[in-house]
Amino acid sequence: MPLDDRTRELALAAAVEAARRASEYLRAALGHARSIRHKGGNVMDLVTEHDLTSEEMIRRHLRGAFPSWGLFCEEGGAEGPTDPRWIVDPLDGTTNFAHGLPIFAVAIALEHEGEIDLAVVDAPMLGAVWTARAGRGATRDGRPLHVSRTDRLDESLLATGFPYDLKISPDNNFAEFARVQLRAQAVRRCGSAVLDLAWLAEGSFDGYWEKKLKPWDWATGVLLISEAGGRVSGGNGGPSSIYGETLVASNGLIHEELLSALASA
Repeated sequence: MPLDDRTRELALAAAVEAARRASEYLRAALGHARSIRHKGGNVMDLVTEHDLTSEEMIRRHLRGAFPSWGLFCEEGGAEGPTDPRWIVDPLDGTTNFAHGLPIFAVAIALEHEGEIDLAVVDAPMLGAVWTARAGRGATRDGRPLHVSRTDRLDESLLATGFPYDLKISPDNNFAEFARVQLRAQAVRRCGSAVLDLAWLAEGSFDGYWEKKLKPWDWATGVLLISEAGGRVSGGNGGPSSIYGETLVASNGLIHEELLSALASA
């Protein structure tokens, strides 16, 4: 059953407040990561004590506000019902954070009836908050967002990332990166899928692609970009799912050209 407008307003307010609290904590913690471990023994996939503390802060706040709703968190996994449920990335850009690089964010999305209904991204060191509600548009710090109007790939600034198993898997995005780098104006790799997608929604990037993502990596971005007038698809150009692994997103104008460049790799 659809959520009524009042419930959605309260949910957005709860998500904004949860993200704000976690972001304040992470801002103070930057440069003080004492416990760093590797998930599953993968030296590329880091988690710090601050990821865990941020996630617990968010979980407690959202549980207090909507105790009957489920949660799906990067570190703690799934708990409670699957609909509606919060999808939480408590610290996207952990490797940046662990090295003192201030490019990281907190991301909270609400999934309802198979769709992302609202999204909040809070970047502590940038002082920026992006929000979106399905059918209500997207904003940064209250300012409405719209994707860029660049209509040629060779004039486009793109973003991408690489999977954590890049050293052992041939499906590592290297070939795609090399091919698209030659076709686009430039390609950036900032280390935070959440922020790359938020920047695309506001027009700073024109396109983005990445492989082997997790739901919390792009749940917020799917809604931000869609509500800002962009396009999101799977790697073959078909419908996207946050439970898929390949994402292609753009301002819509360069989407087919970007898909073609990726396919040629």
